[in-house]
Amino acid sequence: MSPIPFLHTHPYEPFLFEEATKLIVGTLPPPRFTMGDLKVDDVDFCYGSRNGQLWRILDVIFDLGLRYETTQVATEQRKGFLLEKKIGVCDIVASAEREKVDASDLGMQNVKLRDMIGYLKAYPKIDTLLFMGGNSKNGPEYFFRKLIKEHKLKFEVVSNEVPRIHELHLTDTRKVKTVSLTAPSGAANRAVGSLETYKRLKDQNPKFTTFDFRVMQYRPFFES
Repeated sequence: MSPIPFLHTHPYEPFLFEEATKLIVGTLPPPRFTMGDLKVDDVDFCYGSRNGQLWRILDVIFDLGLRYETTQVATEQRKGFLLEKKIGVCDIVASAEREKVDASDLGMQNVKLRDMIGYLKAYPKIDTLLFMGGNSKNGPEYFFRKLIKEHKLKFEVVSNEVPRIHELHLTDTRKVKTVSLTAPSGAANRAVGSLETYKRLKDQNPKFTTFDFRVMQYRPFFES
């Protein structure tokens, strides 16, 4: 008798508000967030994993002085920043089944997606989606492409260089830019290391790290 797969559901509702102009889009937080078994330096909010890099990257870019702990203060710091910068968070996966209980995107099966197109229509000021990862299987761009195919929407390449940029024609009068940033996870470090831009910068400065590369890559898209 085969074991019952773990149902990995997203523990957080989308963080959306009327003034949002950008939207951070990933997949799912680690399973311990679904199970409510957080570590002391996890933050009980989107991208709050102690192993994730997104908030550390934003901390460097905006000098936020964030706390990394499971407290309401740490959560409210992040919400306050997002509201100030008009940035929402809406991961694309609602739930997935897993045979192995880990955070691997590739391990997700029977994936249920959120209605991203519906959210975009409900929040008309959103003009940019910031994907936390690219078009590799089960990544946020990969799933987004599935949705736009179902809705028969036009999705055009603007730039094929990392980070890839596309333009979604949501209606005849509204376009939404998508930016596929390098995932803010340790698992993506090998991909960063293989990029020619990273290699060149590393040669110029041996102390340059994959984290530094992400700060450099993310900065213009979050600051603008």
